[in-house]
Parts: sequence; structure tokens; C-alpha cells
Amino acid sequence: MDEARGTTDSTRRDFVRASVMAAAGMSVAPLLAACATVRIPGAGVNVEEAGVAELQAALSAGRLDAETLVQLYLARIQAIDRSGPTLRSVQEINPDAVAIARGLDEDRRAGRVRGPLHGIPILLKDNIATADKMETTAGALALVGARPREDSTIARRLRQAGAVILGKASMSEWAYFKSTPNSSGWSARSGQARNPYVLNRTPCGSSSGSAIAVAASLVTVSIGTETDGSIICPAGVNGVVGIKPTVGLTSRAGVIPISVTQDTVGPFGRTVADAAAVLGALVGVDSRDPATQASAGKWQSDYVKYLDLNGLRSARIGVPRDGYFGYSPKADAVVNQAIDALRNGGAVIVDPVKIPNFDRVALTSAELIVLLYEFKAGVNAYLSSVAPGAHVRTLDDVIQFNKRNARENLPYFGQELLERAQAKGELTEAEYLEALDKCRRLAGKEGLDAVMDGQQLDALIAPTTTPAWPVDLVNGDQLRGSSAKSAALVGYPLVSVPAGAVSGLPVGITFMGRAWSEPTLIKLAYAFEQATKARRPPQYLNALP
Repeated sequence: MDEARGTTDSTRRDFVRASVMAAAGMSVAPLLAACATVRIPGAGVNVEEAGVAELQAALSAGRLDAETLVQLYLARIQAIDRSGPTLRSVQEINPDAVAIARGLDEDRRAGRVRGPLHGIPILLKDNIATADKMETTAGALALVGARPREDSTIARRLRQAGAVILGKASMSEWAYFKSTPNSSGWSARSGQARNPYVLNRTPCGSSSGSAIAVAASLVTVSIGTETDGSIICPAGVNGVVGIKPTVGLTSRAGVIPISVTQDTVGPFGRTVADAAAVLGALVGVDSRDPATQASAGKWQSDYVKYLDLNGLRSARIGVPRDGYFGYSPKADAVVNQAIDALRNGGAVIVDPVKIPNFDRVALTSAELIVLLYEFKAGVNAYLSSVAPGAHVRTLDDVIQFNKRNARENLPYFGQELLERAQAKGELTEAEYLEALDKCRRLAGKEGLDAVMDGQQLDALIAPTTTPAWPVDLVNGDQLRGSSAKSAALVGYPLVSVPAGAVSGLPVGITFMGRAWSEPTLIKLAYAFEQATKARRPPQYLNALP
């Protein structure tokens, strides 16, 4: 009897595994032969390229449940991220994810559905704190065991919205603020993450794992953070949508920081609709983050309502050629075609426009001063709040830890940015205050604001960055240009959308706007996306032919 039960249980496990793999979009022919007529919820739902609305419809109709959905994504993570192409985008799985999903299924059956994210699995970048069984380390071995005392506000809001926090996404260590040169997507915890389109190419960073996982359908949506390009660059080179919100629209409480004046938290999705659905769950005033006070009366609980197929009609869109084009002729060619699509959709294209006082070298120098000061202050404040038992309590502790364990922590590059930050003083010093004023004035009032007001623009557009360059753990990244700089310095929003490809490598277009203009940018980005449908799924090539 026990032997018969064991055979039956084994057959059932094989079938469930086969059903999960099939629904996850993977080959299961060897296992299907063992299947009878038994059916599990979700066996007919393929999660590959599935969006939030599609999954939510299946959940609402009873064709799928959240527990099975979690299992589908876990199967893809095992097959694609941990083996197969080995993307290294998912740093850690939440051991409670299945139980959380099961509880959300019970809520649904009882008529308690919390919103459009109810039962939807989501990955958080590893610098976003969760007070659970997972680590929060910013990719650094020094922070393993430094457990947060409470959830970040972002994690708490996602739980309240009914999302299943599936795990933590890998990232460029310390959000790419560790050394120059550096390699996007590398951390001491995860090693080098890989671009799913061409595996030896960069995934960009620092929110590399969050973008890779969405591109490869390891989740439908994920969360990243940006200081200067860390959402839109990985969105661009991994062929997904990334929304970098206005600083203060989403809370940074419980997020391992770089900059109190530039950091922001935003979503990734394969479509504008998916990213917009997540953004509505993230926003709101938070007493734990004073910057969010400025968002009062400006945030929206529903950004999906701004999806408009005719959103380009009569929109005035400027093209800042100087500084935002020219560093990548092939990216320029893709975006020039995109400009034609914008014009065909009814947009008024103002080309070129010039951002006054734009000096990339001068602004980069001032920005670095600001970031060094704010990084030291922010990291020291964060580490002082973690639970007892952490073996680092200050930035200097981190530096010394890395030196003692250099083989694991400094195998390719150094930690000069950490050391330069440690050498800085308080946020009251004249050097810091002067650099901060320069950044805000030149990039904001005398920069983006001046050109947008003068030309009466709804948005600016530019290539997000170059097509992905080869990973180089000797010389570091070959980043030639980005659309992030001006918006980063004044905390303004950006949306990157797939615009095309070069030799199979995605190229994104970035829509830039004034503070709190997310509704406008989402409307424009969605209309462009639907008119072009430029995104293609990844092919996991080892290298370009």
C-alpha cells in the first residue's frame, strides 16, 4: 500500500512539475508521457511574456491561482537563471513566497481582492529592505546578516497591494557606487549578471537583475532604484520598460542609499501598462521620508488610466541633439526612426532644442561631489538602524571588511568611491552646498525647465544609451552616453521604452519631463509603444555572430 502510494505521489509530482514547466513556457516532452487526465490550476497559462492584466484576468476567472503562479516563475528561474543561460538576475528567493501566495488565494476566495497586483509575484532590488527571512545587502558581502528592523515603505506598500514578494534581484554592488572603473551587474554576492539577449554583453546597472528578470519572464514586474541612470540604462539594454519617478513620488525609507537628493524607486515591466500598474502601488506621502511631502496632491493611485492610444496627438516633444545624441550612431539611427513614429502619431517634433548651460563634464564633477557626501551620510545612517549582529556599522567598517576579504570583495576592481566618500565631511560643508546648488540650478531652472518652458514642450526624448557593450572585467564598462544626467541632478522623471534593436541588441528611447509629469510621460510612452511594438523577447545568444 505504501509502495503504491509512493508511486502515485511520484507520478503526481512529475505531472505537477511538467504542468508547471509547460505553463512557464519550457520544453517538457519527457515528462508529459507520465501524465494522465489530472489537471492543476494554471496548467494552461503560459507566463512567458504574460502581462499583469492577463495574469489578473486568469486569477479572477479561476484559471490560475497565485500559488501556482509562484511555482511557474520558480520553474523558470531554476531553468533560466540558475541553469541554462545562467543569467544570475535573481539573487535570493523568498522562502515564504509560496505560503504568502496561498494566503492571497484564500483572500481571493473570500472576496478580499486588494487590487490589480493581488497575487502577482514581484522581485525587489537587493537594496530595498524587507524584514523577513531574506537578506538586504546591496550586493555586498559586508551586509550579509545586517537585517533591517522593519520593511522598507516600498515593500510594505507592495504587500498591502497584494503582491507576492518573490525574492531579491541582483544588482551592481553598492548600486554601482564602489569603484571606477566597474562592471555593471557585478556584485560579490552574485557575480556577473548577464544580458538575456546576448549573454556576453552588459545588462547595465545598477538595477541590472530587476531588468533582466522581467526581460526573461522570470517575473512580470520588478522594482529598481535610480540615482543617475540605474533604472533606465538596464531597461534600455534589456529591452523592457523602466519608469524612474520624480524624487519624492516614491519613498526611499528602508532603501540602502546613495543620494538623498537623487535616489528614487521605480518599476520595470515588459510594457508601459505593466510598469504603470505597479507605480500606482508605490506612491504616496511617507513620514519616514521627508522628500515625499512634496508629492502631496501630486501622486496618483492609478496610472493605468493615463494609457492612451492617441496620447501623441498635438504633444510637443523636443529633441536635445547636443549632449544626448552623437555618442552612438546606431542608437541615433533607431531613435531617428522613432521620431518619425512620434510624428506620424500626431506629435509636434521640435528638433533640435538646446538645453541651456548644459556642460556634461562640469555637471558630472559637481554631481560626484554631492554623491560622495550624501553616500557617506546615508550609508552611516542606514547601518546604524539595522538589527544587532551585523558585522559592519559604518562605511569605514565596510571598507575595512573589504580589505580583509579582498579576494572575494575586490577581485577585479577596487573601492575608491567608498574611500573617497569616507574622506568627506558633513552635509554642512561649503564644498557640498556649492556643488548641490550648481547641479540643481544648471540642470533645473537654467536647464530642463528653461528649454521646456521656452519651447512649451510636453517632453524631451533621446536614446536611452548605446546598445549593450561586451562585459569587461579588466577595463570595466564602456558606457559612452546616457539620457539620465539632467533629470538625475534635479530629480525629474524618465520613462525608457524599447524603440528597436541593433544586431539583436535592444535600444531604448527615453521620455523626459518636468517634476510630477509621470501621467504625461506614461501617456506618450504608451502611445509610442503601441504604435511601434518594437520589443522582441530575448534569444539568449552566447555572443553576436
